[in-house]
Order: sequence, then C-alpha cells, then structure tokens
Amino acid sequence: MLQHAQKIKEQLTVWRREFHAHPELGFQETRTSARVAEILTPLGYRVRTGVGRTGVAAERGEGHPIIAIRADMDALPIQETNDVDYASQVPGVMHACGHDCHVAIALGVATLLSEEQFPGTVRFLFQPAEEVGDDEGISGAPRMVEDDAMEDVDAVLALHVDAALPVGDIIVGAGPVSAGVDTFYATVIGQGGHGAMPHEVVDPIYIAGHVILALHGIVSRRLHPAAPAVVSIGSIHGGQAENVIPESVKMSGTIRFMELEVREQIHAEIERALKMAQTLGGDYTLHIELGDMPLLNDAEVVDLIRDVAVELLDGEKHVRPNKPEMGAEDFGVFTDLAPGAMFMLGCRIEGDERKHHNPRFDVDERCLPIGAAILAEAALRLLRRGD
Repeated sequence: MLQHAQKIKEQLTVWRREFHAHPELGFQETRTSARVAEILTPLGYRVRTGVGRTGVAAERGEGHPIIAIRADMDALPIQETNDVDYASQVPGVMHACGHDCHVAIALGVATLLSEEQFPGTVRFLFQPAEEVGDDEGISGAPRMVEDDAMEDVDAVLALHVDAALPVGDIIVGAGPVSAGVDTFYATVIGQGGHGAMPHEVVDPIYIAGHVILALHGIVSRRLHPAAPAVVSIGSIHGGQAENVIPESVKMSGTIRFMELEVREQIHAEIERALKMAQTLGGDYTLHIELGDMPLLNDAEVVDLIRDVAVELLDGEKHVRPNKPEMGAEDFGVFTDLAPGAMFMLGCRIEGDERKHHNPRFDVDERCLPIGAAILAEAALRLLRRGD
C-alpha cells in the first residue's frame, strides 16, 4: 500500500498546495467542499454535500462493515508569512494546523481504495469547522452527526499531522488523546461610582481579583492531584476610565478535562468561586457553554493501526506511544458513537520546525503518502476482518 501511495505523491502534493492556497474558515468551506466532491465523483463515490452545513460525506461499497475516515477542512484566522508559491491567497486566513494535508491525504485514501475490492462500505467524512463553533457554539463534528454522517458506522479513523514529529514516525495509543472542552462566561456585578470614593461603591474589580484567585485554585486545590484538568481565564474586561469604578467586570475562559466526573466538579467549583462576589457585597452571572467530549482511542483499533504502521514503516521504532494532551479535538464526537482512533503523523521540516497555529506553519510533504497508506491499509483490514 505504501508503494501505491508513493505513486500518487505528486497528486497529493498538488491537492495539498491547492487547498493551502485557498483556505476557508469554519462553516465557510464552500470552495473546498465543491473541489472535494469534484474529485471524488469520478472515482465512483456516492457524494453528499451540505452535510453539517458545509461538509461532504462520500461512500463506496455496500452493507456492513461501514468504516468511516474523517478529514477536517477548516483554516484559521491567521495571516501567513511563508514566502512560497502556494501561500494563502486569502488575506488573514491560513491553513496553519495542517487541515489542508488532512483533506489531501483523505482524497489519496479514496483514490487508493477506489482500486480495491472489499466487503462492506467505506465512508469519507470531510468535516467543516473543527477549530470553531457556530452561533450556538457547536462545531462541525456534531453538526455532521445531526445529518446522519455517523449512521451505522462500525469504526472510524482519522489522523492529524504533527510538526514536532519527524516524517516516517507516528504516535498512537489507546485511551485519552485530547481533552474535552467547555467555555465559561462570567460577570462580576458591583455598584459603580467615583474612583476617589471607593467606600461608597461595591467595586467589581476588587471582587474580581478574589474570584480570579479562586478560579486559578480549582485545579491545584480542589481537584484530585492525578486528575488532568485546566481552568484558564482568557479574557477580562471592566471599566473605561481611570477614575470611574465600573458597574461590572466580564471574564471568560476555557475548561479542559479527561473525565466527565472532573468536568462536573469543575463546573461546581467555578460556581463556588463566583459566589465569592456575593460574600463581598456584589453579585454574579455565570454561563457555561458545553463543548466537545474528550477524544478516547479504542484499544482494538489502535492495535490495528499500530500493526499496519509497524509493517509499512519498517519497525516498531517508528511507532511511538501516545502522550495525552489538554488541547481539544472534536473527533471525540465521532469516537463516542463508534470505536475509533486518531494517530499523529510526523511532518517535521528538519532544521526548521514549524509550530501549529503559527504564521510560518508548514510541513514536509513526504508525510502525505505515508498518512494515506496507513489510513488506507487500516481501513481495508477493518473492512476485511470479518471475512
């Protein structure tokens, strides 16, 4: 399979650079989706567009098992600084996380599998908006699920390029891979007045200081020391003039967790921290927006991917164990509905490592056929394991 994938490396590179030059933000991937559909249709896939608003679902084969392969398509609001002929042509928008690679690789997998005979069905999920939510705070994966993208799926696969990992290596492991994520929005309410007469007001900035300390103490003092979790405040806004104590202070932040029990405890502790405002004479409002679940890799699917990678990459030394991170990835929405796994694909540019979500992000494109080969071979083995 790796030999077959290497034969289409040039096409994979062309696709990747095309998508890189024409990035689109979450739920705006109309050009990308149209191009994906245009490529898949001649390969014999039954293509459905508008899935999850701007996503694409495509199938080949009949009956069970149904094996899904997911590729996210959205870009980020970043101005690219790379001086390359395939640099973003859209001001302020860039594929700075490798989703252009994911789309190209998935199209490569579709190409490879179009030449194979197999029982069951392979289904490709080209997903919008992994990076962002819509006006209801919902990202692309659950929106695709609402449009039956995961209906009757028996297993689901995905990869993510990793700019810190050398080409030819992957990372894969069972259990938690990335965290679940919620967002909180809070307002500390006081009673404003003249900055020279603080004794006549209820100062929300003073109160917010105590609330912030309490919020930052949740992970270190309220949770079990072995529980992976993050509570980070990302924005604070209060006041407009140096001599006016404002009426309120607004803040927002992110919650990260690996276990649902920890999620519930964090929510309760955030409420407890905000109640300090009442103790100090003020009040508060709190809204917690529920986000994606943790991504959990299925052990059997991981074992299959590991076996494939060991064979294709010529040895176990190229298959590294997983290290759970507190970043979020909405692929967990899919693995919550069917056994599945995501592996990290090395794409490091040696001597000039590029960081994800950075204006200089780029990849060593030799990773593209490697990713396509592993996904294609893993999908085939899942399809044929019942024979």
